[in-house]
Amino acid sequence: MPLLNKIPRPEPDPARRTFRRRARSLPATADAPPLPSAPRTPAWSPLRLALTAFFATDGFLFAGWVVRVPAVKAQVHASPGALGLALLCISAGAVGTMAVVGRLCVRYGNHPVTVGTGLMLSVGVALPAYAHSMAALSAALLFFGAGYGALNVAMNSAAVDVVTALRRPVMPTFHAAYSLGGLCGAGIGGLLAARLTTAWHLGLTAALGAVVTVVAGVVLLRAPAAVRPHPQAESPTAARPHSRQITVLVVLLGLTALCSSYGEGALGDWAALHLTDDLHTTTGLAAAGYGAFAFAMTAGRLGGTWMSMRLGQTRVMAGGGMLACGGMLMAALAPAVPVVLAGFVLVGLGLANMFPLAIARAGILAGPQGVATASTLGYAGMLIGPPVIGFLADGLGLPTALTTVAALAAVSGAIAVGTDRRRG
Repeated sequence: MPLLNKIPRPEPDPARRTFRRRARSLPATADAPPLPSAPRTPAWSPLRLALTAFFATDGFLFAGWVVRVPAVKAQVHASPGALGLALLCISAGAVGTMAVVGRLCVRYGNHPVTVGTGLMLSVGVALPAYAHSMAALSAALLFFGAGYGALNVAMNSAAVDVVTALRRPVMPTFHAAYSLGGLCGAGIGGLLAARLTTAWHLGLTAALGAVVTVVAGVVLLRAPAAVRPHPQAESPTAARPHSRQITVLVVLLGLTALCSSYGEGALGDWAALHLTDDLHTTTGLAAAGYGAFAFAMTAGRLGGTWMSMRLGQTRVMAGGGMLACGGMLMAALAPAVPVVLAGFVLVGLGLANMFPLAIARAGILAGPQGVATASTLGYAGMLIGPPVIGFLADGLGLPTALTTVAALAAVSGAIAVGTDRRRG
């Protein structure tokens, strides 16, 4: 035995010693891998860039149509009431296809459906320029609305997979791209309105949309299909929620999106009129008021990921609802134009991340069907907002009617908090 003690033992391999030391530092969880983890997904992968292009194209195409609404109205000799009914076809087409597209995404995958619906929207935006009757215009807008609603469900479902893969709340950046696309589409459309006919303008817009869809679509179709784990699967000891519980949560998130989009739709149609009729400003200043709201919403979405990571998504949504509530009360009731403009900025910042974060949570809970349900409710808010404001304005005045935006913003923040507690 003493002889054995004198035999020198070999020194352990330094690499093996380093590996054992690192292995001991890993968290002792059931999900901890026995080997070094796989490389992290890059923050700006080609897939994320391609999806961002789809969101920007969606906003660009829709803004291109909005700029040409007066020209199309004159082309078909429509009265304001008849045009309003025709515009409802966009909403009808969108709402009518959202649930169907959710099922298509589940069956065929988010990426192929995103590419197909992107091409559908590109074709649809050119059709109103060739309508010369109310019937033809209604049919064209029904197809355009179907493409718009279908693309929104498909690309949001694909974006939820990216959010899950990155484990970061990056959904606001996609919607920021949509807002930027809309601003570019409105600006370029305004410049081309006096130089090109409606057919040429919408035709070029459709061609650009198709090119971006094909180029970005190649990236999407080459990307592997995401395997999205159930949110409760990360903790083996967590109780799996009941399907009814998930349905209730998705509906609550959809109501959050509804309250948010109610304000967005109302300000899109009534902000400029409030400045001109109630505060007697010029048309240019009134347009700047809505521009301030749109830019604030875009800026809020660009910073949405940063705020969500530092404050938490629930705090961002609850704080956004309170900020939009206070800003809308300022904008609706203040007698001074600078205060009203500041209120519009606060509303834009407050509402910026409500809709994208609600859609992302619904998608993580229930996949494409969750996105479809929440998007349908959210789009319904944008649909009912303008007419409800108009109805209330007839009896109570526009400033009082606009306070409903503040009320629903506060409700959306409260629902976000309640949803988070129910998830817990």
